[in-house]
Amino acid sequence: MTEVLFYHLTESRLEQALPDLLEKSLARGWRVVVQCSSDERRDALDNHLWTYREDSFLPHGSDRDSSGVLQPVLLTVEAGQRANEPHVRFLVDGAVPDTLTGYVRAVYLFDGHDAGQLETARGRWKIEKAAGHAVTYWQQTEEGRWVKKA
Repeated sequence: MTEVLFYHLTESRLEQALPDLLEKSLARGWRVVVQCSSDERRDALDNHLWTYREDSFLPHGSDRDSSGVLQPVLLTVEAGQRANEPHVRFLVDGAVPDTLTGYVRAVYLFDGHDAGQLETARGRWKIEKAAGHAVTYWQQTEEGRWVKKA
């Protein structure tokens, strides 16, 4: 079964939290796919990951590029995109996968100030738990640290 983590963003935006989580995945030797809910969000993250920090960038590409198979991090809007043979699937802004079979880990990142994303996350928690996945819920502290709540 896939380990499924739910990250409840309450103190930072996705653009602040995602790069650190991607870096941790890459440090483990995992390939990653990030599923976005829209082309606009995918393109914004694509630009952001090149410039989010002055001294670093995350090697990545998007499903618009023909080099997707080569990318350690692949940004997509497609629920079934697996061109880079990922170990981890990140789901942002209410994106929903077609399946989590074959992944080591899935990570739902959702904005705690967006009612639609909260509703989607609650629904996915029930679905993933019922499917037998090991689910955990993480919430941010006021300092932006992650604390396991369930």
